[in-house]
Amino acid sequence: MALHSYLLLLLLLQISLLAADEAFIGVNIGTSLSDMPHPTQVVALLKSQQIHHVRLYDADQAMLIALAKTGIEVSVSVPNEELLAIAQSNSTAANWVYRNVVAHYPSTNITSICVGSEVLTTLPNVAKILVNAVKYIHSALVASNLDRQIKVSTPLSSSMILDSFPPSQAFFNRSLNPILIPMLDFLQSTGSYLMLNIYPYYDYMESNGVIPLDYALFKPLPPNKEAIDSNTLVHYTNVFDAVVDAAYFAMSFLNFTNIPVVVTETGWPSKGDRNEPDATLDNANAYNSNLIKHVLNMTGTPKHPGIAISTYIYELYNEDTKAGPLSEKNWGLFDANGKPIYILHLTGSGAVLANDTTNQTYCVAKDDADPKMLQAGIDWACGPGKVDCSPLLQGQPCYEPDNVVAHANYAFDTYYHLMGRSSEACNFNQMATISTSNPSHGSCVFPGSLGKNGTFDNVTAASMNSTSLDSSANNVHRSLVLVIGVVVTWGVVLL
Repeated sequence: MALHSYLLLLLLLQISLLAADEAFIGVNIGTSLSDMPHPTQVVALLKSQQIHHVRLYDADQAMLIALAKTGIEVSVSVPNEELLAIAQSNSTAANWVYRNVVAHYPSTNITSICVGSEVLTTLPNVAKILVNAVKYIHSALVASNLDRQIKVSTPLSSSMILDSFPPSQAFFNRSLNPILIPMLDFLQSTGSYLMLNIYPYYDYMESNGVIPLDYALFKPLPPNKEAIDSNTLVHYTNVFDAVVDAAYFAMSFLNFTNIPVVVTETGWPSKGDRNEPDATLDNANAYNSNLIKHVLNMTGTPKHPGIAISTYIYELYNEDTKAGPLSEKNWGLFDANGKPIYILHLTGSGAVLANDTTNQTYCVAKDDADPKMLQAGIDWACGPGKVDCSPLLQGQPCYEPDNVVAHANYAFDTYYHLMGRSSEACNFNQMATISTSNPSHGSCVFPGSLGKNGTFDNVTAASMNSTSLDSSANNVHRSLVLVIGVVVTWGVVLL
């Protein structure tokens, strides 16, 4: 009984330590570009975007040198083509670790080694030697006294999880158990983690309509549209969480209950062939923006709430020389020149991966803002706030979409820039927040995007500083039951 209590306490302690770790968002850096940026340019982009975690698909020496003294945490990889030699020779593994890790550490902050990638599902002939390769690499770290600082694992494809929904019934492909069980034993004994590649895009594409697009993109779902695990009665609101929990349950099925999951690859393509209609800029933006917010808010998954699921986005650059369909070339956040493919919607998620290289900021409605409060804010901005709201009138560029959120975004942002982008000017009774995502759409160009630094270079002083606004503009979205006391309250907050 005492031993059982001790083991239970130890398990709870391990879980609490996992929960205490802060989740991070990192990026994968592929190099299949016809004009691959120089490593120093890559690092400059990482710094500008405050990206503190990267995964390399190899151990490129120039890249490791460029990353030195930056503090960026680096995951290096043993390419699949080198696995056979390393698995057959302890000395070969030791040489690899010396050249690619010891020679750069600690100046380059290497924190993990990925031994191969998706070997179990793509290279069955090599799979049987994978555990040997992992152990030899780890032994070399032990010999160099780096095994506590640097974890060793191998990225696995989520496709090896069978019957992944409901998650509580998930299990690994049993034909892989002779390799997977000793691998999980190694991960558990060394305090490492299960590296998992998760691609809701492919899950959605292959589901033949069973998986709703919004469920794949982390978009809010009404309760009756959420997926429910019939065994646990837990609700799932997105594919990502369901797959992570399926991995946890599959490990539990093999009696491994305290190995954390790190997602080494996930993302969404921004362009595709004709048979890939959902590979779009909007969907890629929605997926990665929602993913980042989901990871960084530390909610964890339904099975392990509060436990960090650190994640690497696939990927930093569009890789134009990648083989395969058009989508394979378009998973990147940036092009080769460091220009964002799209501006992520990261309201409230901090500065990481703001990916706005022009230092522009905007004032927009919060995601959970009350519509009535937003309406009051519009009325104040278009009245006492002296904002020219004529572009919101019917038939004008910013009338569509005709909803309170879109109109609030325009009114709030215009006031914010009228006031010189002062943080106090983006409050609106706590219904607004500063964002790096440009809310302009179609012919509706927001004031903040007109000047290089968010200034009104192309707007006349008269149009922005007028004290006598058109009466029809003042009445945009004006509530018929607006209480004057509410307007006074807004005035106190903003002026």
